[in-house]
Order: sequence, then structure tokens, then C-alpha cells
Amino acid sequence: MEEPGFRVLLTEAGDRKVEAVRAIRTITGLSLWNSKLLLDSAPVTVTEPNWLEVADEAAEVLERAGARATVVCDWCDRTVTRGAGPIDPAPCKGPWPAEACRASCPPAAL
Repeated sequence: MEEPGFRVLLTEAGDRKVEAVRAIRTITGLSLWNSKLLLDSAPVTVTEPNWLEVADEAAEVLERAGARATVVCDWCDRTVTRGAGPIDPAPCKGPWPAEACRASCPPAAL
């Protein structure tokens, strides 16, 4: 069975918009113009589904730039809180077994 992907959702642009645009460019490789358009479209998905660790790092880059971002499970659409325990005790709605779902049971050390 394939592991679910995780995407980064930009929820707020924050006060440091120039830094946030640079962060989006770093993560996505988009042009300055398209990065600004993406920032102005918040809330918006910034990345395609990827490994949890990659999505977590991208969210951290955005947060260091002053934006607000969350990591979302591509299968069950639940938010994964970084470095925390289970966010939702309910089973994953996707084909992933509940005890192995990264949204239900993220790794202890991120």
C-alpha cells in the first residue's frame, strides 16, 4: 500500500510579505510574480503531496518568513501539527490503516 502524501497549506500571508514571497519562491521555484499571486490567494495549497518530512520543512520555511502554514494529509484532509502527538483519534478515512496513518500517529521526533 502506498503511503499518503502531505501538502502545505498557506493559511495567512503574515506581515512580512516580501520574506514570505521569497520563501514561496524557494519552496516552489515559481517566479516572483507567481509567488506573489500565490501569497495573495491565501488560503492556498503551496506544494503538491509529498513526504511528511518534506512538507514539514516547507511549512517551517514559510513560518520563519512570517507566514502561517499547515501540513495537511492528502488522504484524510486532517491537519498534522508539527512535533505533536496524534491530532485526531479517529481512523484515517483513506485506505491507510489507522495505526499507521501519519496524520493520526505522526512520528515523535520531527
